Amino acid sequence: MAKTEVILTHNIVGLGGESDQVKVAAGYARNYLIPQGLAVPLTSANKRRIEALRQRRAEREAHDLNAMTDLAKSVSKLICVIAVKTGEDGKIFGTVTSGMIADQLKTQFDIVLDKRKIHLEAPIRALGEHEVELRLHADVITKVKVRVESTTPPPVLTVVSGSEGKKEEPRTEKRGWRPEASVRADRGPRSNKTA
Repeated sequence: MAKTEVILTHNIVGLGGESDQVKVAAGYARNYLIPQGLAVPLTSANKRRIEALRQRRAEREAHDLNAMTDLAKSVSKLICVIAVKTGEDGKIFGTVTSGMIADQLKTQFDIVLDKRKIHLEAPIRALGEHEVELRLHADVITKVKVRVESTTPPPVLTVVSGSEGKKEEPRTEKRGWRPEASVRADRGPRSNKTA
């Protein structure tokens, strides 16, 4: 398979960053990278462009690092509240995922964050406060507090006073059957035969 060298003008996941000189299949370069403006052929004129591309890349990376550092300082002070449905015993239905945390950060604090930057060791399955790691940049890692609350109201307990409440017998498998009624004192055990 024929290979050709190109200079990338944009970051391409799995291939390289801006201003990188890479070898790719000739058809991939000719049919996709060059027409989309993602790369330029490696020529002597384009080699001179590499320095300008590297400077632009360095400026962008420095700007991204500063922006993520500022975001990390502000996010570490926040508490993200997530409301979930729970059963009567307080267990939540399902789990809290990184996508749910990203959605709540956007709606509560207007912070747009990719869910892949939210690192959960395991999905959250319990109510309460949890610390979640955010990997905002290769050099910037912070934590945000996530409070998981129940939307289901707790069950209401009613206290019945002794004279007003009736004692209720526990139900058995057969409707209306009570153990003491199956044996009659004067006749012995009840039979199902009718004579």
